[in-house]
Amino acid sequence: MIGPVVQCVDATKRFGEVMAIDRVSFVLAPGEILSVLGPSGCGKTTLLRTIAGFETLERGEIRIQERLVSSPAVHVPPERRQVGMVFQDYSLFPHLTVVQNVRFGLERLSRQDRQHRVAEVLDLARLMGLEDRYPHELSGGQQQRVALARTLAPRPVTVLLDEPFSNVDATMRAEMRLEVEQILRENQVTTVLVTHNREEAFAIADRIAVMRDGALDQIDTPEVLFNAPSTRFVARMTGISDFLPGRAGSDGRVLTELGDLPYRAGDSEIAAGSAVDLLVHADDFQVLVDPYGRSAVAAREFRGDEVLLAVRVPSGDTIRCRQHHGSTLPTGTNVTLVPTRVEPFLAFAREVSSDE
Repeated sequence: MIGPVVQCVDATKRFGEVMAIDRVSFVLAPGEILSVLGPSGCGKTTLLRTIAGFETLERGEIRIQERLVSSPAVHVPPERRQVGMVFQDYSLFPHLTVVQNVRFGLERLSRQDRQHRVAEVLDLARLMGLEDRYPHELSGGQQQRVALARTLAPRPVTVLLDEPFSNVDATMRAEMRLEVEQILRENQVTTVLVTHNREEAFAIADRIAVMRDGALDQIDTPEVLFNAPSTRFVARMTGISDFLPGRAGSDGRVLTELGDLPYRAGDSEIAAGSAVDLLVHADDFQVLVDPYGRSAVAAREFRGDEVLLAVRVPSGDTIRCRQHHGSTLPTGTNVTLVPTRVEPFLAFAREVSSDE
């Protein structure tokens, strides 16, 4: 039986008074891709750097292929961890060609083995024909593939990607995500990718770890995180989410200003009669034009492939609703919101503040 590739157990790191990572624990299986999702400053990159060996731990431990590499008493240097890291700026050597960049770090191999391995990774990274170009002669996507090829060349047991698509314009991101994922999947590379972009995390990962203030709020598959977030913070990080206030009944339903809606408890047990907030996603309500409707379109955002409406309900709160890109509903239109969700809405007890 093949064991885990990466294990973090209560990994903790401070910078002065700042808790950078706080008792972080997770296990990565061979070939698994984990996205670490969170806002800037939450500790994502610090976590990556502790796995790589660029930072020490104050508590807990990190194991790579069950070998202890980090603890308060043990620190294996980066070059002895068999970990590859692709930095945000790619860190290519500007005076070296593609071949020379990829060959860097393979000095221990014989000349014949080195040539064979370089040719192999150039092929898998789809860089054949670009061998003699310098980084400034490459597109952003090509530079990224060179950085990935250089990282894969020494055959690391795991690859760490730090915001790999942040320097690429929006029109190229989807294509580059697909290319990078194909390379990682085809080679069964165990990967940790950090990002603050929800779309990137959902597109590429087997599991997502949502990070806040140095700690992991929740780690699970994209589907579970979207449909069953453990906290409001996770709900906001993993989808276009709003919260609809109501009061729980004894029949598994909540009375809200938009009707009597089914619910299931989210963060805790919910007693009948208690005030709750229902998690609402952008596809949970249909927007119907209604001259007598008590709700109204407060704002609209055309996104090219969709229209996002902000609908003001009678209480003054707004619910965001996704529409077909051909929707022409103008602001000010009176509407009625009709629930389209089949499953019960997730309910959070009102006692949990919006700031958590």
